[in-house]
Amino acid sequence: MRIGLVVNPDAGLGGRLGFKGSDGRAAEARAAGAEDRAGPRMEQALEALSVLLEGSLNRNETEILLVGWDGRMGSSWVPPSTTRMKFESIGTTPKATSDEDTLALVKDLVNAKVEAIVYAGGDGTTRDIVKALEHLGDDAQEIPLVGVPGGVKMHSGCFATTPKAAAEVVLAFILGDLRCAITEVMDLDEDVYQQGVWKVRMYGEAWTPSSPRFMQGAKEQVERSSEVETIEGLAHHVQTLLEDQPDLMVVWGSGGTLRRMGEHVNVELTLLGIDVQGPEINGIRTLHSDLNEQQLIEVLSGHVDEEGASRPTLLLLSPMGGQGFLIGRGNLQLSPNVLRIVGFDNILGVATPSKLIGLSAVRIDTGDPQLDEKFHAKRFIKILQGFRTTRLIRIEEA
Repeated sequence: MRIGLVVNPDAGLGGRLGFKGSDGRAAEARAAGAEDRAGPRMEQALEALSVLLEGSLNRNETEILLVGWDGRMGSSWVPPSTTRMKFESIGTTPKATSDEDTLALVKDLVNAKVEAIVYAGGDGTTRDIVKALEHLGDDAQEIPLVGVPGGVKMHSGCFATTPKAAAEVVLAFILGDLRCAITEVMDLDEDVYQQGVWKVRMYGEAWTPSSPRFMQGAKEQVERSSEVETIEGLAHHVQTLLEDQPDLMVVWGSGGTLRRMGEHVNVELTLLGIDVQGPEINGIRTLHSDLNEQQLIEVLSGHVDEEGASRPTLLLLSPMGGQGFLIGRGNLQLSPNVLRIVGFDNILGVATPSKLIGLSAVRIDTGDPQLDEKFHAKRFIKILQGFRTTRLIRIEEA
């Protein structure tokens, strides 16, 4: 089977720097020391796929031919060829890349008669690929997409939960074990975001293998007017913790639920950023707004007593509606290094009852497989769903 490859080499660069997306800011991100994200994530997926193809799960001994460009948009991330997975070059990645190159690559892949496209990037990359397929006709639009999560924002239903999950989906697809279904291509509505509102909108549709276990599904915008009191209760709970523990440092994750909670405790939080409310000093708590990975490490590392022991810290995270991700979607500033400083026991999920409807588990994708395993070994995480009301929810192994 011929599988097309698309890697957006600039996707995800700004995540740990606190950028809300990498579109148009790749040079800025690289100048600030950002490292490739999409490419290495594609490499992880293809390495896992190579192992699966050589294993017993490949019951038909199926072989695949990866088709793409040489360089950073393709071959740079392909592992050495095996008897069941090889690479065919149909072009070369330009020295500098843009969305126009993504469109050109997709056109080349369609002309090369690929039967599916595996890509690494974020929502912007998804939109570019879908746009290219739409321009190439009805047959092209029916080519299934499997996204390897490698961007900052990933609201669309084309994405697998992790690179390893993407490999599982591709194998099941080529063996004929998965049917394809239409999913929504979602992205942040930039117009209303400029007005301080976090809202995702639908930009199109795409075919993708249907796997509830390994595909994340599209983000749902979950809001209920009746939940005003619930939000107040959640905020009151956090306010009580702050009053009872003057030494407590609170790390506020991103998202609408936490932002509305902040309004009730008189804290103006960044819509898509990570904010830190420091310990009380002379009756005042300093708010550190929209911190990137390095700034978070500095603030958290400095939160120690005179003997160098860690002082109390609480990380508040709200799961993404419909997908259930606590970590790894829209909060890449919370890198593995940051999470190790915080510690698992100091993480508290926050969700309203409507968001918890249909959410039997949460997902965690730190970007570090070893750290992911430590989270999964815990099996459950605590979720705050009202004033002094918590429940345990299962951590799903992606």
